[in-house]
Amino acid sequence: MDLSRISSQVDKTEHEGTTPDPDYVGFIQSVKQHTGIDLAQYKEAQMKRRLTTLRTKNGHSSFASFFEAMMADKKLFYEFLDKMTINVSEFWRNPNRWEVLRDKIIPELTGGSKSRLKVWSAACSTGEEPYTIAMILSDLGMLQNSYLLASDIDEGALAKANQGLYLERSLKDVPEEVNRRYFTPEGSAMSAMYRVDDKLKKAVTFKKQNLLLDRFEEEFDLIVCRNVMIYFTEEAKSALYTKFANALRPGGILFVGSTEQIFSPGRYGLEAAETFFYRKM
Repeated sequence: MDLSRISSQVDKTEHEGTTPDPDYVGFIQSVKQHTGIDLAQYKEAQMKRRLTTLRTKNGHSSFASFFEAMMADKKLFYEFLDKMTINVSEFWRNPNRWEVLRDKIIPELTGGSKSRLKVWSAACSTGEEPYTIAMILSDLGMLQNSYLLASDIDEGALAKANQGLYLERSLKDVPEEVNRRYFTPEGSAMSAMYRVDDKLKKAVTFKKQNLLLDRFEEEFDLIVCRNVMIYFTEEAKSALYTKFANALRPGGILFVGSTEQIFSPGRYGLEAAETFFYRKM
């Protein structure tokens, strides 16, 4: 399915009985025309509420004036991207799922050997997810020979990911022994930051990517896209699941978030492998 052909209408379920806001509709059109970002593929009620808060905070009474300011001020544009993409991420988020990936999924993908894996962290935000994958691959002796891609639409988030410096709260779910191996504390006890190991940084290839528009690489063994789909319309989600399935090799795995269970995986050529893990048939 070609995402660029998807209707610009957002979920009908969120619009029934409401009158479209011409100011917001114009904002959606302007953003798409100038940036390629299609806000109509996101659930409108959530997105509009979030962006209205940002607009008001910056002193704009209309989306039209906010758009003009956003185009003239790169910092404000990055604020918009940050608000749009919800850059809230943590290392080892939902630890039990990462343990399933480490202990069952990866061994099944490799047949128990230390084979090379092609892995993609889609919508990687500020890097906690791909670095978590890198830690797991490193502990399994597979990092050096594997290809690990991480992508996001937000250049500001990617810059933070490349820097590899994190607040202590981002590490709250990291196993203690993993923390010791892969993080170096910096700063004072009152404002501690943690820098990720250079070995992990060198292993991850970060790039800017619009999931809704851009072509995907193919033949991935593992695609991780967690806590992102919940913000998209049903039509956009369906199109993305199709694109992800097409980007996997036969037998490859799609790993989604804890609120993103795929209820009819067969329609995308997928089958349940474990809870929140789907195998390409």
